[in-house]
Amino acid sequence: MPFTHVAIPAGTPPADKAAIARGVHEAMVATLGIPDDDFFQMVCEYQPDDFLFDRGFLGVQRSDRVVVIRITLRRGRSDAMKRDLYARVAANLGRDADIRPQDVFVYLVENDFSDWSVGGGRMSMEIAVQREVDA
Repeated sequence: MPFTHVAIPAGTPPADKAAIARGVHEAMVATLGIPDDDFFQMVCEYQPDDFLFDRGFLGVQRSDRVVVIRITLRRGRSDAMKRDLYARVAANLGRDADIRPQDVFVYLVENDFSDWSVGGGRMSMEIAVQREVDA
């Protein structure tokens, strides 16, 4: 179960905001194999003076429209899957929200299944096991 935080420039049109969220989710479904209904995203806007960054770090030329995507997910994905995820996110955001690939900044935070509680004050692992027993 990934949880995604997306930081976008203030004033991003609502249609682009939705397209960004959908584009990130579609990329995770296609490359990481998460279920389509596993959709949890927090989208926040930042002001120009809230995000300070090097416009040319590692030779990537960034504009004022950088979108920062932090995906927290269970560990275990291969480097190839992550590489495909990054490429698919950039392609989706370019296609659907006119975001340049150079302005797509993605990073992953990995943890274990026992690090999640998605509701009810219960560890997600317990909920998943209970669903298997009930099935």
